[in-house]
Amino acid sequence: MQKGSYMCGIVGYVGSQKATPILLDGLSKLEYRGYDSAGVAVHTGVAAGKESIRIEKSMGRLEVLSRRLDGGEALEGTMGIGHTRWATHGGPSDVNSHPHRSRSGKYVIVHNGIIENYLQQKTRLIGHGYEFVSDTDSEVIAHLMEYYEHKYGGDVLDTLAKTISRLEGSFALGILCSECPDKILAVRKESPLIVGLGEDGNYIASDVPAILKYTREIYYLENSEIVVLSADDVSIYNVDKEPVAKQVCHIDWDVSAAEKGGYEHFMFKEIMEQPRAIRDTISPRIRDGGIQLDTVRFTAEEIRGIRKIVVLACGSAYHVGMVGKYIIEKAARIPVEVVLASEFRYCGPIVGADTLAIVISQSGETADTLAAMREAKRLGARILSVVNVVGSSIAKESDDLLYTWAGPEIAVATTKAYSTQLSVMYLIALFLAQHLGTMPADEFAAALEGLRSLPDKIEQVLDNKEQVQYLASLFFNSKDVFFIGRNTDYAMSLEGSLKLKEISYIHSEAYAAGELKHGTISLIEEGTLVVALATNKALFDKMMSNVKEVKARGAVVLGLTVEGFTNIEREADHSVYLPEIYPMFYPSLAVLPLQLFSYYIAAMKGCDIDKPRNLAKSVTVE
Repeated sequence: MQKGSYMCGIVGYVGSQKATPILLDGLSKLEYRGYDSAGVAVHTGVAAGKESIRIEKSMGRLEVLSRRLDGGEALEGTMGIGHTRWATHGGPSDVNSHPHRSRSGKYVIVHNGIIENYLQQKTRLIGHGYEFVSDTDSEVIAHLMEYYEHKYGGDVLDTLAKTISRLEGSFALGILCSECPDKILAVRKESPLIVGLGEDGNYIASDVPAILKYTREIYYLENSEIVVLSADDVSIYNVDKEPVAKQVCHIDWDVSAAEKGGYEHFMFKEIMEQPRAIRDTISPRIRDGGIQLDTVRFTAEEIRGIRKIVVLACGSAYHVGMVGKYIIEKAARIPVEVVLASEFRYCGPIVGADTLAIVISQSGETADTLAAMREAKRLGARILSVVNVVGSSIAKESDDLLYTWAGPEIAVATTKAYSTQLSVMYLIALFLAQHLGTMPADEFAAALEGLRSLPDKIEQVLDNKEQVQYLASLFFNSKDVFFIGRNTDYAMSLEGSLKLKEISYIHSEAYAAGELKHGTISLIEEGTLVVALATNKALFDKMMSNVKEVKARGAVVLGLTVEGFTNIEREADHSVYLPEIYPMFYPSLAVLPLQLFSYYIAAMKGCDIDKPRNLAKSVTVE
């Protein structure tokens, strides 16, 4: 499969209102997914002919397209589809932007995903006289629909069913037909697509924020389900054209949750939402003096039968798994292996019926993680997923699942999704310890009380944000930054380094502090910033030895520690203190200054914080 490809965004509307402003507004809510070009297609209402569907598209930000369309006034029509594209096959250009037309102009499509066999299909179509104007894999779909219509006849639904049966890879499609002035067709396979049911029309979208302004009633499409939308009707079919009954899901997010709410950036808003998000995630699951995980259906015998836990995740979710390893092993005394999902299938994993696979993904659609989960399941592991998106592919295919209640996260760099995932790892660790009896009763009670207090402690740390902002002002011109720590502090260093590099573009690295003398310390130069995490009391003195080592090579040290560990000031140049809490939960406090530090540095450098270059929110193809 194509590597390094990202989520595009799809929006569609059919109803009684002007389509173009709705499409542009919906696409603006999907900018967080990453894109380099945008376009819309609107049916003018004319029954047939190439110009019955008008297309406008351009490379660059959505503002470029919006100016061309005079904010939506330039294209008349009450039905259309829109798209934001991240280049995979074919570089960014106006021509490669979506939507794409078939040869006669009868079919116009937008596509999210990767067509793996596009070259084979393209070669065959060229042999039948079809000419291609773009370098994309997506244009193949439009021509293929026309080809199968001419070859087999039948209606539009027949044609679409035949077309998708020939496509290999992942796709979500929105389709207009010049001879269907009142219908949008859509289908998904592996790439997410939802249907919105509104009073003034109906919608398709890649994600809920795109249409939340217009409706809260949603259908989540399953793989290979085809939907036909008109202004007042939605019909869903399987590939055999048999009707499919769907359950409507009501979205209860506040509309403001998908807006900035007065903050300059989504990332900062989402940092500040973490106390609420963690409270929502943990509070319902602490009951009757213990941890109650209602969506996890383990028997006592099954819990005792777990001999190994493997955590599968990518990016920041992988860093959550790294913290989780230390916490679960200490609390539940079960060995934990954390594996990058993109590597899992290729390392000959030793997984069986006595293995619990914990799968972590914010979107629930991450391609590598989904593939790794399926492989673990094939090998006999029981799957427990930790996801934020209800009805996502990973959630549906898991044996057990725990939702995080972070709400929509718009900024590409994760903050509240990371923190809620981490809080779920605490719940899992304590749940297992509770049933296995691996923690003394007084320790378990203290941990439970610490978990209850976590949202309030997080608020305390966030109240100290001005100190972090001041420190960022001292170091925003750094060229290289190193994060060091031991045990969970090392796992937190990984996330701190990633946050800094992904939004500020400053080179940063994270190292286990005990490994400095094994080569890394040669990179320390006069004035190099080293962020030293020291929240583990048992390892504090060893960390201070590491701080002395980097100071002796000229480093400037920013220490992150706990109130009461005041002797850090004898070694570090600057210090940030965290309030005391049960030791298991210091990672949730330590990540907050790291998030804020990265945010303020990126802001001072003038970076595009919510949409950093070359990145997107979710990776839905390998």
